[in-house]
Amino acid sequence: MQEAPDRDDGRMESQMFSHVTVGARDLEQAGRFYDAVLAPLGLKRRVVTSDGGPPALCWVAIQAPLPRFYVYIPFDGEPAAAGNGCMAAFLSPSQEAVRTAYTEGLAHGGTDEGAPGPRPHYGDGYFGAYLRDPDGNKVHIVHRGDLQH
Repeated sequence: MQEAPDRDDGRMESQMFSHVTVGARDLEQAGRFYDAVLAPLGLKRRVVTSDGGPPALCWVAIQAPLPRFYVYIPFDGEPAAAGNGCMAAFLSPSQEAVRTAYTEGLAHGGTDEGAPGPRPHYGDGYFGAYLRDPDGNKVHIVHRGDLQH
């Protein structure tokens, strides 16, 4: 297997994702949950321009337009359902921000899937927490002490 280069052909910084999307049954409830969880991580909600699709919410890092995290009412009109084996993992600037995001998530309708703490089996300095949003989507909040953030 060939190793991936750190950058592409020099035209732009490499990024793996444009966006990640999860479904919700209640956008207002999802908005309260993700506002509370993502604010300690430095992510802000941005306005979503209607494209003719279902209503959506979006969060981005203050300093970058991509990647984006979206919460949508499903396009097919069916109720949102969490994917088995699917998870969105958000980088945190500190262990304290992991704790704050986790606590805020629980206070805003989330459920525990793993309290904040070290996860040395994932690497040196790996500190994370797991929870589910009100629709059952799995969320991971992680501070990577082994990476500069």
